[in-house]
Amino acid sequence: MSQCLFTRSLAGSGLLIAALLATTPALASTERLEAELRALFAEGGELSIGDVSSAMLRSRYTAEDIVFNSAEGERLMIGSYVVDGDYDQPERVTLQDIRVEDSLTELALLQVEEVVLNEPSRAVFPLREAMGGQDFQLGGLEIDQIVVDLDSELAEEFLRDAGVKRGRGRLDIERLYGESLSADAIGLLEINGLAATGEDLEEFGSGSLTLDSLRMEQWSGLENPEVSQLNLLVMENFAIDSDRLVGRLDELRIDGDLTDGEGGMWLEAFEVDLERMIANAPVEERTQLRMASNLLTDGSGTLKLDAAFNGRWEQHNDHSTLGGDSRITLHDAMQLAFGVNLPVVLPENTQPMDAFHDSRLLDAATLLGGDLSLTLSDMGLFSRLVTVGAALEGITEAQMLEQARTQAQGFGMMMGPEVQAVLSGFVALLEGSASELEINATLPPQSNLKTYTDDPLGLPSQLSLQVETR
Repeated sequence: MSQCLFTRSLAGSGLLIAALLATTPALASTERLEAELRALFAEGGELSIGDVSSAMLRSRYTAEDIVFNSAEGERLMIGSYVVDGDYDQPERVTLQDIRVEDSLTELALLQVEEVVLNEPSRAVFPLREAMGGQDFQLGGLEIDQIVVDLDSELAEEFLRDAGVKRGRGRLDIERLYGESLSADAIGLLEINGLAATGEDLEEFGSGSLTLDSLRMEQWSGLENPEVSQLNLLVMENFAIDSDRLVGRLDELRIDGDLTDGEGGMWLEAFEVDLERMIANAPVEERTQLRMASNLLTDGSGTLKLDAAFNGRWEQHNDHSTLGGDSRITLHDAMQLAFGVNLPVVLPENTQPMDAFHDSRLLDAATLLGGDLSLTLSDMGLFSRLVTVGAALEGITEAQMLEQARTQAQGFGMMMGPEVQAVLSGFVALLEGSASELEINATLPPQSNLKTYTDDPLGLPSQLSLQVETR
């Protein structure tokens, strides 16, 4: 989820949360609550409030049966609006039985069972300041049972940011929970039990989507994308079943907090039903798509992928060390593992973790040697490549392999023994005499990335390469 999409979707709930709160100076009173609610809806429609009262034994102020008819033809209804505690510094603001409907058809556009705002900085925020004003702050947020009509004005901006025009459908969210919320930062935001069904949603087509939970922690710099940082994102049990895309994901985890010396991204049990998607593709594209699917899935039609990208850094007296271990596994096809360990001298006033957020810093860094490793493991893909390649060329598999050997020797003669060793390792994978190819490279001291990017063809001779097959 991009920052722009997130902030706008939160502001989309803004019509709901915007109708929330109130601020004022001294002694709290029912008159102040009513006056500020009326001021909140002073322009663009008609407001009625059934009853405003205060509790006898505690600081509680309640407005009931709030109905606002907007000039655009929408009706907002709030069963009760309750302010607990000191009116100028409320402990809690609670809204119950919220409904936005088309005033002509009375069809529900949005429904919310309950909204609880803990420790809001004001009791009622003017609409223009809700979720965006510099003084907007919430200690906590709880919203239960949200239902949105995807064909409504309320959903249009959210869908537009996702690249989708307004479509027909429904979005349900069991619970939304947040802590330490302001216009520029989010301490915690968690969405649980999301389910959506829709029709004609652009590239998504028609279908359904479910998500057990989405959790984001310590998201800062919301108002400045250049410095925005999200420390942790965890998505669990996501599934989509539509005309264009059919797949599921057990977990996505992103650790963006590198202050502890490590971070990364992990993808667990990502599956895509290629067979279902191919059936919905244009007829003229299906043959090539099915061939690619058979290569990657061994005929099952289901692509299964796991991935892990681990980054780490260490600060020493006169240099830094950047490292990491990454792995991508295409089940029934192949696995690619990559490791890096680079001692570097970064530009002045630069922290090692900055290089993970801005790769341009590496262009100006001095590399003090280092090691790179790449391991390619065959899990069935290479033998299928030989079969398909031979069929496309109209030759036997033996002839296909002989061509590959000849080409490896030819490139080796032109580009050196290092390249020949790598290409010969690929040939060993194709013919099945090896199931794993490992390449280890040692970088020379006192170099930089420009050393290699200016002469990519000379790269093998500049590195100390070791190639092994197993």
